Amino acid sequence: MANQWQNFLRNLGEWRGSFSTVAADGTVRESSPSMLTLESEGDDRLVRFRLRRWPEGMTIAPGGGPSDGAGEPSHAVEKDYRSLGRQVVFFDSGAFNKGSLQVAPNTVFGGEFGFIGLNRRHRLVQLYNEAGTFDQLVLIREFRAGSGAEECAPTSANQLLGTWEGKAATISANWLEPEVADCQLVLGEAELEGLRLMPDGGFSRLPQRVSHREAFVLEGGWLPSTGRMERLIRRYDASGAWLSASHEVMTRH
Repeated sequence: MANQWQNFLRNLGEWRGSFSTVAADGTVRESSPSMLTLESEGDDRLVRFRLRRWPEGMTIAPGGGPSDGAGEPSHAVEKDYRSLGRQVVFFDSGAFNKGSLQVAPNTVFGGEFGFIGLNRRHRLVQLYNEAGTFDQLVLIREFRAGSGAEECAPTSANQLLGTWEGKAATISANWLEPEVADCQLVLGEAELEGLRLMPDGGFSRLPQRVSHREAFVLEGGWLPSTGRMERLIRRYDASGAWLSASHEVMTRH
């Protein structure tokens, strides 16, 4: 079984895509083109991260990223990684879950759910304001440069209904070796209540408010192909501390 760093390396490459803000009422706002590069150096002991984004409303090229003649990006971040912090965990496929380690008063809070396929990445960020109230989602759709990969269809209820079975890997805050077990999920109309259906095969479930006085769960999901589901689940205990994260990979039966 690969370690955290090896799982992180599964995300190497140049990823072209877009960032889209989804308001609390479900409205998808304008998207901004993006280019994200993860390159390894020094026998994979160093990873260089570079993210460039262009203003909202600019044309997104086929295959993701800015169209020709877009000019200089409006936002750029560069960072070197030699290790990974406790706030992020990676699973065998390269999927990852990242988020605040603790809910704290008067502090913004959030979690990120990252899924990866052969030439695709689907990421979702859930954000809460300083009062602990849900603020917005950020949907990030990425395509490996030059791959010709396509976006998945928007998620519908019919795609989710039914019985799903597969494997779940769970990593706890105190022990980063995953525990793997069989899992089953039965989704009927009642179970879909409160689920936010997203473009690109995504979905999300979250509380309207988070607190350091009550346990809660954050969830993001992706349907990368027909009859296949992945879920990332991040759990917090009654003190608002991060407890564990799970990655489920299931097929519908």
